[in-house]
Amino acid sequence: MSGLRFDLGPAKEPIGFVKALQWIFSIFAFATCGGYGGNTSFKVSCSQTKNESVIATFGYPFRLNTVAFQTQSQVLCNETWNDLHLVGDFSSSSQFFVTLAVFAFLYSLGALVLYLGYMHLYRGAGGKLPMADFLITVVFAFLWLVSASAWAKALTDVKVSTGPDLIADFAFCQKSAIDCVFDSVSSMGSLNVSVVIGFLNVILWGGNSWFVYKETNLHSPPSAAPHAAGAAPAPSGI
Repeated sequence: MSGLRFDLGPAKEPIGFVKALQWIFSIFAFATCGGYGGNTSFKVSCSQTKNESVIATFGYPFRLNTVAFQTQSQVLCNETWNDLHLVGDFSSSSQFFVTLAVFAFLYSLGALVLYLGYMHLYRGAGGKLPMADFLITVVFAFLWLVSASAWAKALTDVKVSTGPDLIADFAFCQKSAIDCVFDSVSSMGSLNVSVVIGFLNVILWGGNSWFVYKETNLHSPPSAAPHAAGAAPAPSGI
């Protein structure tokens, strides 16, 4: 019978338990990175202007070069205000990370449904489903390593581009009569957490590949069919 057979047994085994952790951690990965929003600011002062705040709001997918600083005044220090932009485009790394997390979420959910409802089909498909599951799990482990590393490097660059050193890139702030002082930048704690979760996913998917491997014919090849009880051996040639 090939219908649904709901059984919580696989959830108590490593193959199902780790898959559930993968599902949970993939949610945290795209939530902590994809849901981020913050701002950075500096203050402008001169003989005509005292501590005018200039603010830029940024967030996922971190195309910082499209983010402009905003101010309430159109003229600062006798200079017509022209939008200053942050530096850098880190969207490729962040979107790769979030997209992988979404696909990991969907695959983990589908695998859990298969384990809990159709394990009899999973283990009785001649080894095809476990082998496909093993290969996909290995690929995900590798992609998590690549995406987490890329996103960690991009996050470091985001912090530089939105931190105190950003003023050095603005010609407006280099004029002798104008004083620009960095004010503040939003906490990036959730982004730090996203990087940690990314590398934890490398461990989870890499470790789970072993438990999936044990379900394949590579680990436990099907044994030869035994002779029927009581059957006489084939006669040898004369």
